[in-house]
Amino acid sequence: MAWAASRTRAVLRTRTSKTERPPQKTSRNGSSTQRSSQERRPLPWPLRLLAVLCAFAFMVAFAVVLARLTLEPSPASVELTHTNVHPGRSLRAYLDQPELRDAVKQIGGNLLLGVPFGILVPVLAPRTRGILRILLLTAIVMLMVEFAQGALITGRAFDIDDVILNTTGALVGYLLLGRRMSRAVHARKPKG
Repeated sequence: MAWAASRTRAVLRTRTSKTERPPQKTSRNGSSTQRSSQERRPLPWPLRLLAVLCAFAFMVAFAVVLARLTLEPSPASVELTHTNVHPGRSLRAYLDQPELRDAVKQIGGNLLLGVPFGILVPVLAPRTRGILRILLLTAIVMLMVEFAQGALITGRAFDIDDVILNTTGALVGYLLLGRRMSRAVHARKPKG
């Protein structure tokens, strides 16, 4: 009997705690309002402006670096470059190289090339916030870069694995910093 009574009290406590309301916040005029867990206050507008301007400057710098790394001709590499439209083929070739350093350089470099995209784009364009949007936008931009490499640049070729690695890097950047920075700069508007 004692066990049944203590079990009933435990169940009642659990039900009561589930139905408790979130803490009330009192506004300036004395009325209480409920604070939604989705509601976040953005940074003050001068800091938001500064954050967006810094993100823009970093994005321009990133675009310059991306262009220099991917769109400069490499005549010495003409015999070495081959178009790859089969996912995983280049990754296997990188991993089969005798020097681990070369594989890390190729794979890590392509991953790192996507990270700034995942961090900066959601700060500059809050509507791009979301994993699928970031993945789609990054994939489109990187596909355009790879098409330009393959069609226009001597010693460069289209490689689908580069697109996959760049997009993965953007996802990592978004999950680590991009999402939080975007929410700090651009708070979501309450629904209703």
